[in-house]
Amino acid sequence: MAPQAIPGVLQNMLTSDTSQVNYLGSASLFPMQVMTQQATRHARRVYVGGLPPLANEQTISRFFCHVMNAIGGNSAGPGDAVVNVYINHEKKFAFVEMRTVEEASNAMALDGIVFEGVSVRVRRPTDYNPSLAAPLGPSQPSPLLNLAAAGLTPGMAGEGDGADRIFLGGVPYYFSEAQIKELLESFGPLRGFDLVKDRDTGNSKGYGFCIYKDPSVTDIACASLNGLKVGDKTLTVRRATISGQLKSEQEYILAQAQQHIAIQKMALGAGVINLPGGGTVSLVNVEIPTKILCLTEVVTTDELMDDGEYQEILEDMREECQKFGELIDIVIPRPIPNVAHTGGIGKVFLEYSDASGCTKAKSSLSGRKFGGNTVMALYYPEDKYYAGDYAA
Repeated sequence: MAPQAIPGVLQNMLTSDTSQVNYLGSASLFPMQVMTQQATRHARRVYVGGLPPLANEQTISRFFCHVMNAIGGNSAGPGDAVVNVYINHEKKFAFVEMRTVEEASNAMALDGIVFEGVSVRVRRPTDYNPSLAAPLGPSQPSPLLNLAAAGLTPGMAGEGDGADRIFLGGVPYYFSEAQIKELLESFGPLRGFDLVKDRDTGNSKGYGFCIYKDPSVTDIACASLNGLKVGDKTLTVRRATISGQLKSEQEYILAQAQQHIAIQKMALGAGVINLPGGGTVSLVNVEIPTKILCLTEVVTTDELMDDGEYQEILEDMREECQKFGELIDIVIPRPIPNVAHTGGIGKVFLEYSDASGCTKAKSSLSGRKFGGNTVMALYYPEDKYYAGDYAA
């Protein structure tokens, strides 16, 4: 079947790499219906950008039909809200055509929704004319939409917030919203939270989304909770959008090492999280990253007494350890003549400009063999280091 003509801007935008699926079929439409559809098309289409690599017309159509039904956005009644999908595979965007203007407006509430692991942008197309669209139907999403069914909250998924939106999966079904929020809020106050529930039963589907008032805790919260055993489940916690994921290996290692950093607040108090049914999650033995790394089992007293060997060790350490970040200083305490005990003998202290470099060094150096010994790498309290106390 030949595709329908595409007027205006859309015709210019579609390239040879752009394909179209028509789910209604123009042959079944009477001329007046065709004219009406053509006249309203600019107000019935939505732009969907940032598509995942494997997206195609069928998967996009099925996804948006399902989501529109789930949130109660099918204002035209039963059936599929999507009638056409135009996709540009090369540039990873699509135009999704809805049955009615009102359904297209409802679809605008889906901005930031996660589709195949990617938070996609939902916008009006460039040829949308608000003045011409106004008489055709509502221009804003219905306030009665059940956005929680799609893991969305009004105001959560704007363009500026999408990168900091967090996906939370593997949540035990018996966990209440209050219990999950209590866990999440140990990192800081939330600006939005949704536990996705089955529309018919009201039961949890085991996943949800949240966003923090302070975006700086987003990565810490993800690293702290991801992989955490909760009851019979293991949490999966990550940014909801690929573009917002950690940008580099260095940041990734930092996030890994910061596991449970914010949960430490709770560990100072109770030490455990109580689970429904009497189970607990242990929060002890939490190590908080600092800018100072202490290496033990690296040097011997005899090596420290020899000026030549000491200088060689110092230079070797500097050459190796500056690979992990900006290395500010290296301190290797040496025995002091006529002093029975000098603090920190046998240790090497690495001072980095930030905790990220320190964390990367810890990940790489811990467990290495040095002089037949296995090196232990530990974060060292910054206050003690700067006070010259190396004996802690």
